[in-house]
Amino acid sequence: MSENTFVVVMAGGIGSRFWPFSRVNYPKQFHDVLGMGESMLQTTVKRFSGICPPENIFVVTNREYAPLVREHLPHLDESQILQEPIGRNTAPCIAYACYKIAKRNPTANIVVAPADHVILREEAFTACIKEALSATSKEDILVTLGIKPTRPDTNYGYIQFIDEPSHTLKKVKTFTEKPNLEIAQMFLDSGEFVWNAGIFIWNAQAIIKAFKEFLSDMADTFEEGTPLLDTDGEHAFINKAYSHCRNISIDYGVMEKANNVYVILGDFGWSDLGTWNSLYSLSEKNEENNVADGNLLLYDVHNCIIKTPPHQLVVAQGLDGYIIAQHDNVLMICRREDEHKVKDFVSDAKAKKGQNFI
Repeated sequence: MSENTFVVVMAGGIGSRFWPFSRVNYPKQFHDVLGMGESMLQTTVKRFSGICPPENIFVVTNREYAPLVREHLPHLDESQILQEPIGRNTAPCIAYACYKIAKRNPTANIVVAPADHVILREEAFTACIKEALSATSKEDILVTLGIKPTRPDTNYGYIQFIDEPSHTLKKVKTFTEKPNLEIAQMFLDSGEFVWNAGIFIWNAQAIIKAFKEFLSDMADTFEEGTPLLDTDGEHAFINKAYSHCRNISIDYGVMEKANNVYVILGDFGWSDLGTWNSLYSLSEKNEENNVADGNLLLYDVHNCIIKTPPHQLVVAQGLDGYIIAQHDNVLMICRREDEHKVKDFVSDAKAKKGQNFI
């Protein structure tokens, strides 16, 4: 464990694809989605306990969620919870954390990871992270973890790499963020692409150089405000900075453009648990191939995922391949094959029924 290693956990998302379970006032990173006795945020932070000192872990979240972060991670110092005034995607989030860390330790090695990913084989994951950290401590490179795709998913970035069997760290040839379905299918059929797991490793100077080159407006904003970080002026500066920052992901803003991107191929039971089907694929199924969590009476029901409150009896008959999800004041029933429409449901619920339902 190195004092120069830092971990940034991104925990500000709403998780709308997992609605109605994930809600604006209590998104999925604060839920115990898999029934493991701890929230996804708690699991994620614990996962890095052997990689960096506890004081080197930072959680970036929406200001509204800061009390939830404190509740779930009471051991964190207030300075370790970075509060975003508004959501601006991952690039500003990462810039905020990395500029703050670089001010504290210019030679820092940084891991950036979302709070809502599932890792089933944690020893293999830790080995990949340590291998990446070893590389980034020696070179100014940007490293991501790649996962062999199992379906043409349009929610992930895809990485084509130069395959050198003798090297575990592979140079990225192309990086395509969230292609359409036809292109995703081509990537899958070719066998030459892996999913970008959205977990990044780099040293502080490498990522700052990348911001200066590819997101110079954002870099200028954070360069100007760096003296205010870790002072009483940080709060006001971040408010101002986020009002100027573009809404852009690190993938679009940097990773697709940079020529010093490398990938390590990982096999550690990864899922971003971003959708109902991803939860279905990870969960134990009964004899009818259902994932069932609730007080249920099921008749001729197959290949469904059902997650409902224990205090409410749910009776279902004659369904095949459906999502039945109830949380708080919303019940959603839709075909599993149409789960991509969940974001549309959320948008319609907000527009037609009000904020109380999202």
